[in-house]
Amino acid sequence: MNFRSSLTLIVILFFSLAMQSPLPKVFVIGDSISIQYGPYLEQYSQGLWEYDRKREEGKSANEQDLPVGANGGDSKMVLEYLKSKIQDPSFKPDFLLLNCGLHDIKTNPTTKEKQVTLDDYRKNLATIYKLLNENGIAMAWIRTTPVVDEQHNTRQSNFHRFAEDVKRYNAIADEVFQSRNVPIIDLHQFTLNLGEGIFIDHVHYGEETRARQAAYIAGFLNKINPSP
Repeated sequence: MNFRSSLTLIVILFFSLAMQSPLPKVFVIGDSISIQYGPYLEQYSQGLWEYDRKREEGKSANEQDLPVGANGGDSKMVLEYLKSKIQDPSFKPDFLLLNCGLHDIKTNPTTKEKQVTLDDYRKNLATIYKLLNENGIAMAWIRTTPVVDEQHNTRQSNFHRFAEDVKRYNAIADEVFQSRNVPIIDLHQFTLNLGEGIFIDHVHYGEETRARQAAYIAGFLNKINPSP
């Protein structure tokens, strides 16, 4: 191949790449679990998705259980965040990965009240779906990760969490999103299948588990059609 032919091929390749549509955009909203697997998910999605998530936006928290900054918090907080975020003309993800639940099930050790009741959780999730659907944003739901009662509640005294509540709230989310044909990523069962010894504190996971969780989500994400 002579110089002129090589130059012609490079020019054709350049314009071919330039005319390709940009990568579809995926946006993640979730609690500290999603923050921790996020860097791996971004890595595994390179070349297939443009990754973004709820960010610090000038706020931060040393305490992972405090839902500020990048932490989406409970379902009411997620709903309020999305209501505000959608007002931003630059917020145009092709697909949104969503989870909220660990903060919703926080239980007052004295009064036994939940941070968000089961009925309100259902209403919030339904409203979140309606808001996204009306704005042409497709989504997938990520089921809330496990809790081990004794391990959690002996290490965290400000509030308690219970595995039975994770089960009940996940079941409500399943009902809400299955009835609306929203894909569900069962990160809960996937994480259970990883066995024991995966927690590093009351509810968070080590690096190996985070990487596996991200790979599981990426496996789903990288197979789907991002078009709403």
